[in-house]
Amino acid sequence: MKTGATQVLEALRRAHDAGCSGQSLSTELGVSRTAVWKHVENLRRRGYQIEGAPKSGYVLTGLPDRLYPEEVCAGEPRSWLGREIHYHEEIDSTNRVAFDLAREGAASGTAVIAERQSAGRGRLGRTFFSPIHCNLYTSIVLRPHITIAEAPTLILASAIGVAEAVAATIEGVERVEIKWPNDVLIDGLKTSGILMEMNAEATQVGFVILGIGVNLNVRREEFPEEFRARATSLAAASGQPVDRIAFTRTLYGILEGVLDQHAQHGFASLRGRFDSWFRMPGRRVEIRGVEGEALAGTVRGIATDGALEVERANGSIERVIAGDVTLSGSETPQ
Repeated sequence: MKTGATQVLEALRRAHDAGCSGQSLSTELGVSRTAVWKHVENLRRRGYQIEGAPKSGYVLTGLPDRLYPEEVCAGEPRSWLGREIHYHEEIDSTNRVAFDLAREGAASGTAVIAERQSAGRGRLGRTFFSPIHCNLYTSIVLRPHITIAEAPTLILASAIGVAEAVAATIEGVERVEIKWPNDVLIDGLKTSGILMEMNAEATQVGFVILGIGVNLNVRREEFPEEFRARATSLAAASGQPVDRIAFTRTLYGILEGVLDQHAQHGFASLRGRFDSWFRMPGRRVEIRGVEGEALAGTVRGIATDGALEVERANGSIERVIAGDVTLSGSETPQ
């Protein structure tokens, strides 16, 4: 159910520069003019710039740089992804909150957005650097009808959505690539990480939490020293600030289409799009597994189930399901 403040905001959007008088808003909402004024003040406290004039009434003149649900949902309508958004100024982890929501029955497409994470989750138990009010940290509840064996392709499909949203924003298709299994790079530097956590019974997936972090406006010198040299943001790469609301709308829109296609036709139907962003074949890599064992070789490609295929020096092909991948000439990734 929409709040009074949300209804006032929608009316001001429709009016554009013409504005809305307090009386017209009072009549439309069926509340007193005092109540309208309180809703306007509430919006102002949240960062909306609303000017008042005797003739034009209230005019919306500026939006806050906040990923409020009403802003993310104000763009092109989506069928299911992000139709319900749980927004937080600060939480420990969007994945943790989304996981709890999924266990409580949240519908597929329910999203969590935070302006800052105090304990953002990365792969293999790492933390994800999450400064406030400059990036995108979101987790999405998915309820795919797939087996556990098919689940790894879901993260590869999601990487397509992130890569395409990044490339559309910086207008640099040739600069963007997917690094197996869960990173999106710009000019060889990490700008996004994807974390998938799963609840399953027997061989079937119950639900999946798809966590996506994208560095949008953080400056490179603000990254922790240990990975400052190998991380970047869209703003650093493009030389101009990124509209976080517009990027989130773009990402959700592309991602919904990708996930719909994955659900209907499987990862095979997305293989061409994935390969256009996947530039690891032919490159030398070193991979360290969870237990610390190392594998060195040349990437040959991705198997149909999402495994990385690596050719050893003796010509044998190894299938890698998980691990830290270091590309030849680069440092160990975050």
